[in-house]
Amino acid sequence: FGVIHSVFTNLLLWANSVLNESKHQLNEHKERLITLGFGNITIVLDDHTPPCNCTPPTLCSAISHGIYYLYPFNIEYQILASTMLYVLWKNIGRKVDSHQHQKMQFRSHGVMLGSVLGLTALAATIGVVVVYLIWIGRSKTRSESALIMFYLYAIILLMLMGAAGLAGIRIYRLDEQSLDESKNPARKLDADLLVGTASGSWLISWGSILAILCAESRPPYTWYNLPYSILVVVEKYIQNLFIIESIHREPEKLSKDIRALQVVTVCNGNATSLPSSCFESRPAAGNVAPQGSEMPHAANGNMCLREVGSKEEEEKSWEGALGPACHPHFLQGNAQRRVLRNIAAFLFLCNI
Repeated sequence: FGVIHSVFTNLLLWANSVLNESKHQLNEHKERLITLGFGNITIVLDDHTPPCNCTPPTLCSAISHGIYYLYPFNIEYQILASTMLYVLWKNIGRKVDSHQHQKMQFRSHGVMLGSVLGLTALAATIGVVVVYLIWIGRSKTRSESALIMFYLYAIILLMLMGAAGLAGIRIYRLDEQSLDESKNPARKLDADLLVGTASGSWLISWGSILAILCAESRPPYTWYNLPYSILVVVEKYIQNLFIIESIHREPEKLSKDIRALQVVTVCNGNATSLPSSCFESRPAAGNVAPQGSEMPHAANGNMCLREVGSKEEEEKSWEGALGPACHPHFLQGNAQRRVLRNIAAFLFLCNI
């Protein structure tokens, strides 16, 4: 009862923060309309500045205006707190089968390309935002130029993010690893929150598309808004699909039966020319084959047997046993993980 009460308290505080931020944005929008010369619209600015008697007066004004820039952090905190408390509420009294906790470590090795591309996009975004804030509302020409610049940059960035997401989905679809369909409240909530939060962007984008199609007069920047709105819908869908596929993947380990058994593969051909994917003559560490032992023969060829030692060698031997028909020669093992980590790093920084 206490946890679910805290969930709804945080949701109410979050709604209050959203309301205050919306009032501030509405005031800014009215000021921009006045600057752009919409004199036929009745505009009443709501002054929400609290009464203050402090000296110097500029300090009070700076704080009252600057406090709005802290609203996003406050909004994010309340929604994150309510989400985590809800997960806690769902897991109260839940028994877990395994008590082994895998230690997660963040390693920057192998994600250099994705990090560099993501940081470049982040730096470019900051530059575009600064120029946009300087130009918007100055004059009609400057405002239209700022909007065109924003839409062009956003279109390029959304196309890059969509391409990265599609590449990640393609890699997952080529992988033979099965999906983990076990019940997991945290994972289910992640997927639901992704789809729920994306619905806001989808509705705004569909509204923009409708407005463009039904408008009587179309300024030049509206034709940039049309592909931007379509790309927002498509990119959000691709990115959500990539993330949901990622969190439903089973951990990279083989089943107990495979771990207990020797990896045995029937290979066609004669005994003198065995493919490397089937047999390695070097024995695994700690599992040295006795001298003089012979390889068993199968009915239609040679049966290649190799005992598995460490976990790393086990994975390599199993990947080799699957053969080239199951996996493409590119993007196997570590290479696949590196590409996926670079894609995730790039998307992470682009979302910021």
